[in-house]
Amino acid sequence: MEKDVIQLTRELGEAIQKDDRYIKFDILGQQADTDTTLQNIIGEFNIARMELSRLMKEPEENAEKIQEQDAKVRELYEKAMSNPVMTEFNKAKEEINALLKSVNYIISCAANGEDPMTCPEKAPEGCTGSCSTCGGCG
Repeated sequence: MEKDVIQLTRELGEAIQKDDRYIKFDILGQQADTDTTLQNIIGEFNIARMELSRLMKEPEENAEKIQEQDAKVRELYEKAMSNPVMTEFNKAKEEINALLKSVNYIISCAANGEDPMTCPEKAPEGCTGSCSTCGGCG
């Protein structure tokens, strides 16, 4: 009996979870979640962002306060994004997203009648992934 598409998709999911890019992404995500320095910065950022939102909703907007709070939010964002743990996590996230984009593109090609074994791993430049807006692959 042939395996059905759903079962094969589950096997693909398992294969993705065994891929080095996924493993790295998962480990670095756990490290980011447990890094107290990074989590404190993220907490400060969230509080500052909420304060900025509150200031912007006040009936008597104070442009100077809003500008100061916006600068604080931007500073904390940059601090969080430049944290070494966050930097490594974001690199790993880009790698896993590239893998998933390739997988999705190959599946889309196959669903549109192309040979999945010869379909390129990457979509042509400018490809949105939506075949309804596509003029065709080169």
